[in-house]
Amino acid sequence: MQPTNHVRSLIAAAALGLLCLNAQAASPGREARFATVSSAEAEREVSALAQYDTPAAAWIWSDKVVYQPGESIRVWGTVKPNSDLYPYTIVAYRQNNQTGAKSYLPGGASEATDIFGNTIEQGFRIVRLPEMTKQLLIGPAGSGALFPPERSAVPNEAGMHTIVLQVRDYTGTRIVKSAYWKIGVVEGFADLQGDVTSDMTLLNTRAYRLRGLVFVKNNATLTIQPGTFILGQPGAQPPSALFVTRTGKIIAEGTRSRPIIMTSSQPVGSRKPGDWGGLVLLGQGTVNWPNGFGYIEGVSESEDTKYGGADPQHNCGTLRYVSVEFAGSELSPNNEVNAITWGGCGSDTVTDHLVAKYGFDDDFEWFGGNMDAKYLVALYPRDDYIDGQIGWTGRLQHVLAVGNQEYQGNRGIEMDNNERDFAAQPRSRPQFYNFTFAGSGDTFTQGVDEGAGVAAVWLRRGAAGRYNNMLLYNWVSNGFELRDDATLANLDNQQLTVDGVLLWDNGKASGRANTLEGQSTANSLPFLSGQRGQAKNVLVADPMLRRPFEYSDPDFRPRLGSPVFRANWVQPPDDGFFDQWATYTGAFGDIDWAEEWVSFHREDDLKP
Repeated sequence: MQPTNHVRSLIAAAALGLLCLNAQAASPGREARFATVSSAEAEREVSALAQYDTPAAAWIWSDKVVYQPGESIRVWGTVKPNSDLYPYTIVAYRQNNQTGAKSYLPGGASEATDIFGNTIEQGFRIVRLPEMTKQLLIGPAGSGALFPPERSAVPNEAGMHTIVLQVRDYTGTRIVKSAYWKIGVVEGFADLQGDVTSDMTLLNTRAYRLRGLVFVKNNATLTIQPGTFILGQPGAQPPSALFVTRTGKIIAEGTRSRPIIMTSSQPVGSRKPGDWGGLVLLGQGTVNWPNGFGYIEGVSESEDTKYGGADPQHNCGTLRYVSVEFAGSELSPNNEVNAITWGGCGSDTVTDHLVAKYGFDDDFEWFGGNMDAKYLVALYPRDDYIDGQIGWTGRLQHVLAVGNQEYQGNRGIEMDNNERDFAAQPRSRPQFYNFTFAGSGDTFTQGVDEGAGVAAVWLRRGAAGRYNNMLLYNWVSNGFELRDDATLANLDNQQLTVDGVLLWDNGKASGRANTLEGQSTANSLPFLSGQRGQAKNVLVADPMLRRPFEYSDPDFRPRLGSPVFRANWVQPPDDGFFDQWATYTGAFGDIDWAEEWVSFHREDDLKP
């Protein structure tokens, strides 16, 4: 995790080539102009600031995600100053994430320059942020790009690279904001298809076209190098999907600078949910089906699609810094897979720093098992963000779920025990700490599955669990909903508890008030108000987040004075898994742990 100034860098990058004279809007294709500010003037303007920050938003992107050496790349940027008139210096560069070497724009120097080519010794030029929409920053000769055309040639340096637009303070010494875009430079493409029955390694010097259903089995391990791109193929029959069976294993360990990205092969700006299948991990952990196993939904029943068993420690593999985008295609009519699915995975499974984005069905779903996970980001699904059932008893911490007006999704959490037997054992009883759910607001559109019940937390069919330090914000219908008598019975025996819930602006679509009655339902109100069961620290208050609804460049950290930081939120237990230092409610304190490796880009904002 990096300090706050890195988060600010996110927007910094976007600000770089977008500065125009009076901070007036620049239409696409118009040359950006930069208003120069003297050092003395800059010092006067910022001298009263106790903390250097910016409300501005910025994002950058290119025409593809994978290139071969010598190809031409086009990079665009959008900058929204959001009334920030303070002076900054702007820096942009391409970084080879394998070596760390940087090539600074505009001249390609290895030593730092600002976007005007000034070195540190010469003195960076101080400017104000412009308003810019889809400004072409990098492009070939004759394209009208901000930077010289020779910068559009993709280098002969295989592996993952990051294009960065960085906003620094007027002295050029402190990063205020950055914007990032990850690309792969590959020597060629390869097809990943059929069964993987012996150990295989996917290299980041190639891009892999996933074709059809691929099953890792027969004690084989599929290893994926950091910075590798896997491209799902839309229109394939059957749709492309990667299954790790009970007799296989996956080791996909990316890094912050080199995440593993599984995405659609379609052009940037035209990708959509369900372009390809998704990622499925199946194990031999405990489930609550009567015979001890089940078959994962969406595919035909076979040994390759079975999950469950008697090994609560079964290791399905490692997923670390992995992004799965535009997945969830139908494998048969009305039968789709999720972006990432686990079935019967045990406690030795390693899972952290994952993104599920634009899933056609759910973003993340667990069927039984007791595996844990940290640092999960669920973005823009058509159905649920977090879904669990069939006796899942794992732990989650540091989780963000975000909807938007284009894809609102359904429930933030949908938790069931077993739809055929609400009392089945082991009961679904996960433990959750530090969640932020930021919904799509006051406009409602039907979701994929039972869309009328769009609650931030929806518990039913005998589900139990511990729900702690959760921020439920701006969800469509309500904040917290309990269904059926089997679920309510878990309140009385305290198998279902709450300690720390902050509610605000849920149910605007149906006119709900910011009161406890307005933020909960008839079934959940006695629980959250303390009349039944054990619910502590339930508060209705504005969380005062910085920029939660700037979808392509949000900031979910709380502002100074936010109730997210109040003193009496519960401390997570010291059990070897939870981070005890996260004593705030929600997913974020002062540090943005999602910076750089998470792409919040909304596809609508990237269309030509």
